[in-house]
Amino acid sequence: MQKILTLNNISPVGLEHFPRDAYEVASEIQHPDAILLRSFNMHDMEVPASVKAIGRAGAGVNNIPVDAMSKAGIPVFNAPGANANAVKELVIAGMLMASRNLCQAWDFARSLEGDDEAIHKAVESGKKQFVGFELPGKTLGVVGLGAIGVQVANGALAQGMNVIGYDPGITVQRAWEMSSQVNQAASIEELLAKVDYVTFHVPLVDATRNMINAERLRLIKDNAIILNFSRNGVVDDAAVVAALDAGKVYAYVCDFPSNLLKNHPRAVTLPHLGASTQQAEENCAVMVVEEIRDFLENGNIRNSVNFPEMLMPRYGGYRLAIVNENVPNMLGQISTCMADAGLNILDMLNKSRGELAYTLVDVDTEAKPVCLEHIAQIDGVLNARAL
Repeated sequence: MQKILTLNNISPVGLEHFPRDAYEVASEIQHPDAILLRSFNMHDMEVPASVKAIGRAGAGVNNIPVDAMSKAGIPVFNAPGANANAVKELVIAGMLMASRNLCQAWDFARSLEGDDEAIHKAVESGKKQFVGFELPGKTLGVVGLGAIGVQVANGALAQGMNVIGYDPGITVQRAWEMSSQVNQAASIEELLAKVDYVTFHVPLVDATRNMINAERLRLIKDNAIILNFSRNGVVDDAAVVAALDAGKVYAYVCDFPSNLLKNHPRAVTLPHLGASTQQAEENCAVMVVEEIRDFLENGNIRNSVNFPEMLMPRYGGYRLAIVNENVPNMLGQISTCMADAGLNILDMLNKSRGELAYTLVDVDTEAKPVCLEHIAQIDGVLNARAL
């Protein structure tokens, strides 16, 4: 019986993908084999030694100590793209709210007083201050062309917009998904100079922190609209507020309220709603549960942020999964241990990612515990298990 510890409420639609006769799932459980979470902060948590995998029912993993898990040989899975449509819809809604001054107009309408005739007169005289503009013919810049960024780009094209994208690390898979009508920028600076709107869909790392700052804001077109439904910190909020006050930037729409932003007349701040739809929560849960199951049962790795992608079909035999430091002669030592134990290798796949290497081996007979102990004792092996 595999044990799954949940640190947040996970959609039942996803948890139903754990067969009840093989998995025990609970928010309080001893010696879990895997951990599932959403926003729970694991950085101060002591991870049980029994844990073999961690799954985040969402895309971002800032709340998980990924480096520490890598050193322990524990893969961290996420659900990229499962919430992409939800975020795409919110970005388009954000562009509409900013372009048509909807939030400011709503506040104006809610503040009207008097009888209906007085309100109607106030509406006719006041609506001029909320005149906006339409999306068709405008240009959107998309920084980060992963699952979400590609959907945003394609969705903007469907609104009649022009789209420029920037992502030096775009994958072949995402490139196939993206419309050929999306133009490419060679740099963020080139993109900012050409767009009426810019939206960010990147993780928060050192290279992306304050991607929009005072220096780059000087390059942006006048009256541009900035949207951030990615991560707090990707945009330098103080620099954007200064640009709003100076009339350089028309509006700022983001998912991360702060004292600096929440009452600014040209800022729209939402309470982190990017993936807050029932469908997105269900999609994320289903995806990460399937990833955890495939890893625990077959050793396969899909959508891990710290391990290499590893998919090896099972045609019979017994499988071993071994995690080790990415250093020379590890495969030789591991193979020698298996040979000494009388195991004949039927199939083997080895891949590396950074400082980690991962090996799946199918053998003809069941590996005895002593064989796994010998493999685990090899200097540089982080863990070894039989499936």
